[in-house]
Formats: sequence, C-alpha cells, structure tokens
Amino acid sequence: MATPEEPIRLALVDDHRMLLGALTEWIRSAADDITLVAAVTTWPELLTSPAFPVDVVLLDLDLKDSIPVSLKISTLKTAGVKTVVMSTYSEPNVVREALGSGALGYLVKSEDADMIVEAIRAAQRGEQYVSAELDLAINSGDVGGVPKLSAQERRVMALYGGGEPVKSVAYQLGISEETAKSYLKRIREKYRVAGFDVGTKVALRKRAITDGIIVQDGSPVGL
Repeated sequence: MATPEEPIRLALVDDHRMLLGALTEWIRSAADDITLVAAVTTWPELLTSPAFPVDVVLLDLDLKDSIPVSLKISTLKTAGVKTVVMSTYSEPNVVREALGSGALGYLVKSEDADMIVEAIRAAQRGEQYVSAELDLAINSGDVGGVPKLSAQERRVMALYGGGEPVKSVAYQLGISEETAKSYLKRIREKYRVAGFDVGTKVALRKRAITDGIIVQDGSPVGL
C-alpha cells in the first residue's frame, strides 16, 4: 500500500468505456500523486487484475451485474482497499447505503474532475468525501444546525477564516487554487442551506470562531 512518499495506486471500474477512457487520460495527466494501475469494465476483471489489491478503487455504482454494491464495498474493505463510489444517481438512500457499507466517497458523475482527484486523496487518508449536492441532500434534515464539514473542508475554512489568502490555503494543503475555491464554494453552500450567510470572508471567519474551527486569534483548532 502507498506510503506518504509513494503515489496512490488507483483502479477504475466503469462499464461505460468512453467515460473510463476519459477518466484514464485525465487522471494520468492531472495528478502526479496518483498512479492508475488498472482500468476495467467489470467487477471480476478488477478482482483478477495483477495489480489487485490496490490502494483506492473508483467504482461505478451500477455495473449491471446484479452483485450488490454493498457486497463489492465490503469485499474491497476486507482486502484493505478503500472505495470511492461514482454514479449518476443522487438519491439520499442510495448514498447512505454506499457510505453505510464502508465507502469513503460518493460522487455524481457531473462532479468537477478536480474534485474526483480530491475524493481519491481523501479516501487514501481514510477520510470521507461526498459531493456537495449529495451532502446537502442526505443532511437536508439538519437545516438550522451546524453543517457537517469534511476534514479537508474544516482545514480550508480554518486557514481562510484565519486570514490566509486562497493561494496560501492551496499551497499549505497541497491543492490547486481552483480546488481551494471549490472547497470554499462547497462550505458556503452548506452553510447557506443550514441558514447561515458566510458569503464574505469576515462572515466566514465569525462562523468559524462560533463553530470552534478557529479560536478568536485566528488559530486553527485541532487541525
């Protein structure tokens, strides 16, 4: 398995060959810390691949093979492989089932490519990553409460709310400026749905202090 100095060994499983090809090319050119070691169209092909077990699998939810996704995820987990599920479906119960089965990420296929890479990195760290729109859907009953932020979102909010410019936030977290901006957009949308306006940097800072993400002097809390 990968160490901090080694690239993440990734396998893609998707029965749509065009999407599989596009993702293969994009990941190979866009992420130096991820090595694509297998790109297959069926579940058996993954399990019999010479590269298996890998570090992370980006798994299409519906491979049309009648094998429950929960069984696939638990099989991968037993093998020490982390799973990020990708799908065109965004129903909250489908997302909850995948996450409840042990998936560390769930993305809709319309997600920005940068965020797919971030989901793979989060899975490697053992952190959960869910598309912003899906997170809002599955936590829609939490309106009025503090929104649930991922570990990386908390890091972004702590640094940005603590006074760092976006460029510095990106540098410190080892992500691109565009990815940092995407995180801020997700954070603001989650707070908006929860009933809090953090559209300005000042408002976001105040919210970060209120929610215990940073202390009064701008220092991050436990990050």
